[in-house]
Amino acid sequence: MKLLILSSSTGGGHEMRANALKSWWTEGKGEARILRPLEDGFKLYRWGSSFYNLIQKNLPLFHYLYFYFLEYASLHRGPRRILGSKKLLSEVKDFSPDLVLSVHAHLNHGYFDLIRTCLPPNKGKYVIFCGELSDGHGFSRHWVNPAADLFAGPFEETCHAARIRGMPEEKTMVTGPLLRKPFYENAGPSDRDNFLIKYGLSNSLKTYVLGTGANGVNRHREVIEAFNRSDNRCQLLALCGKNEGTLNTLKQMKTSSKVPFVALPELSAAEMAHVLRNTDCLFARPGAGMTTEAIACGTPMVFDLSRGVMPQESNNLNFWKKRSVNILTTSRPSRLPELVTRNNSSIQIKMEKKPGKLLKALEGLIRV
Repeated sequence: MKLLILSSSTGGGHEMRANALKSWWTEGKGEARILRPLEDGFKLYRWGSSFYNLIQKNLPLFHYLYFYFLEYASLHRGPRRILGSKKLLSEVKDFSPDLVLSVHAHLNHGYFDLIRTCLPPNKGKYVIFCGELSDGHGFSRHWVNPAADLFAGPFEETCHAARIRGMPEEKTMVTGPLLRKPFYENAGPSDRDNFLIKYGLSNSLKTYVLGTGANGVNRHREVIEAFNRSDNRCQLLALCGKNEGTLNTLKQMKTSSKVPFVALPELSAAEMAHVLRNTDCLFARPGAGMTTEAIACGTPMVFDLSRGVMPQESNNLNFWKKRSVNILTTSRPSRLPELVTRNNSSIQIKMEKKPGKLLKALEGLIRV
């Protein structure tokens, strides 16, 4: 069974979900391929994706203008509006998928129509998997296409947002989070001890993780300096991802820092799940990817809202407000030493051994 996954490198959550699904699908002896029509198509679309990531990294608040422009410009709403689709259609015909699944809001209309016209009728099934956690200013209307065969989302709040925008109820399904394999595994009896040993941490100190986005967005230096000025006795893990500049800067700071910390390069899925299961608190932006991983691991969070909130991030904050006892946010990362001393709660959900409900639904659509 061949599955074609449409994704985009805007942010990090789309790619995380696309690669997770590919891994789960191929593990079940199916064949999967990921295509990125925006980045691999017309130059203007590539520029748009890069511009999105630039905004996310430097001025998230400005994304309100960009988001609403894309909402109403509807650049990919119809097939005639899409430029440079020849390469995409050639790849689709070559792969000849049994099912197409999109994990990005702007790939659910014009691209859907284009792909459906180049496939036989029995291979034109189309699924939307939306990773947004809840409704909000940033829930794009482009997520909803009543002509799709299925709209799947991680939580009821996601599907409710789609239904009130016109997605037929019988075509929506709550499937649970779509994450990489280690996030479905339970912690073993020695998990905590292994965590402390692996990163050279003390069992007598609280451990706080400083998260980073896929684009290397972080406030690590500011936070570490704030902890050094405070009386908060703790230890820090600073996730640097692919940002080698931050990694090198922090390594230079380490010898003069009063608060012990470990600067880490990009972690594997297994390492990330291990860290989130054992930390006392995660400080990160409210992106759907990392927030969902924290929810899967039951990790308490303080949300970084410095430089403003992106529309899509407001959806995830709404989810946390609804499901958690309280929510801690700050636009000043230097306040973190104070905030982590408060009662910051986590969200607990039951994780299955795999995203079985989604996989079963996809297989069912192929067999119909």
